[in-house]
Amino acid sequence: MMKDKKGNPQTQKAFLQMENNLEQLKISKVPLVSIENTSKNMENVRTVKNHTNTYLANVKGNECSSKKSTDLMPPPRLPPTSKMIECTQAKTDDINSKENKNEKEVENGKQNDTKDNKSQSEKKWVLTDFDIGRPLGKGKFGNVYLAREKKSKFIIAMKVLFKSQIQKADVEHQVRREIEIQTHLRHPNILKMYGYFHDDKRVYLILEYAPNGELFKELNAQPEKRFDEVRTATYVSQLADALIYCHSKKVIHRDIKPENLLLGIKGELKVADFGWSVHAPSSRRNTLCGTLDYLPPEMVAGKTHDYTVDLWGLGVFCYECLVGTPPFLAKTYEETYMRIKKAQYSFPAYVSEGARNLISKLLVVEPHQRLPLEDVLKHPWIVQNRTTEPHSQ
Repeated sequence: MMKDKKGNPQTQKAFLQMENNLEQLKISKVPLVSIENTSKNMENVRTVKNHTNTYLANVKGNECSSKKSTDLMPPPRLPPTSKMIECTQAKTDDINSKENKNEKEVENGKQNDTKDNKSQSEKKWVLTDFDIGRPLGKGKFGNVYLAREKKSKFIIAMKVLFKSQIQKADVEHQVRREIEIQTHLRHPNILKMYGYFHDDKRVYLILEYAPNGELFKELNAQPEKRFDEVRTATYVSQLADALIYCHSKKVIHRDIKPENLLLGIKGELKVADFGWSVHAPSSRRNTLCGTLDYLPPEMVAGKTHDYTVDLWGLGVFCYECLVGTPPFLAKTYEETYMRIKKAQYSFPAYVSEGARNLISKLLVVEPHQRLPLEDVLKHPWIVQNRTTEPHSQ
C-alpha cells in the first residue's frame, strides 16, 4: 500500500508538497530567530560602539581641557630673588615718589588756598557787606551796633566812630592805637577785633559780639548792686589771666573798669575798649589817662608808670565787684586824689578775710610791691572761689 500510495502521482505530489511545507516551516522558523538575534546583536554592537566613541571623545575632551586649564593657570610663586627685590623696591620708591609729589602738589594747593584766604581776609570791607541791626551801646565818639556779614551770616558788633568827633577831641592817635593793639591780641578773655574800614565820615571797627553785654550793667542789675565772692573771684581770675597775656605782648591796658569789660555767651569776662591801652616797648609812660577812680598813685602824682598800673586796677575792680562802689570814691575829685595817693580805703564787714588779703596786696602805693598777676591766680581766695581755670597756667 505504501508503494501504491507512493506510486500514485497525486499522493506523491501531496507528499512532496507536505515536505516542502515542512522544510519551509523549518527554514522560516530558524532564520527568523537568528535574524532577530543578529539584529539585536548588531544594535548592541552599535550601542557599545557609540558608548565607546562617546567615552573616547570625553576622554579626549578632558585631556584637551586639562591641557587648556594648565596653560591658563598662573605660574607658581617663586621665592623673590635679589633682582626681583630690587625691581620691587624700585617700583615702590617710584610709587612713593609719585605720592610725595602728589602730597607736595596738595600742600602747594593748600598754600595757594591759604594765600587766597589771606588775600580775601585782607580785602577792603565796605558798609554794604553787612546787615546792620539794633544798637548795642553808645559811646563818646559813636555807637555800637549788632551786625551780620552778608555772605557768611557771621554775627559781629560794629563800632561806628565819627571822624569829626575824633578830630575835634584830638584822639586820632588813640583810635589808631586801639586798632593796632586789639587786632593782634588773641585770648579767650579778650574781645577780638576782626578788622576795620572807613569812609569819608566814619570809622568802622568789626568786633566780636559779646551777647551778655557790659559787666557794669550786670553789676548794677544785682539786688544789692554787687557780686558774691564766687562770681567776683571768677571774674578777677579771668581778668588777671587776660592781663598776663597782654603784658607778655608788652601791652598795658591802663583803663580797667567794669564799663570796659563785657560778658561772652557763656558769661565769661571779655576785656574790651583798648582806647587807653599802649604798646610799650620802653615799658614806662608818664601820661595821665584812665578813669579817676581807678588811677594808681604814681599816675595821680604825675610819675612814670609801667605794667603795674594794671595790678592796681585789678585791685580796684575786685573791691568794686564785692562792694558795689570803688574804694576811693569821695564827694570831690581832690579828696579822691588824696585817698588814692595814700591808698586810704576801708572794707564793709561782709567782705571776707581772704578777699581783703588779696585786695590789700594789690592796692599798694609802691608799684613793684604789688602782688604779681601769676600770684593772683594762685591766691587761696581765688583758687577756692573761682569756677573757671586760667588759660595761662
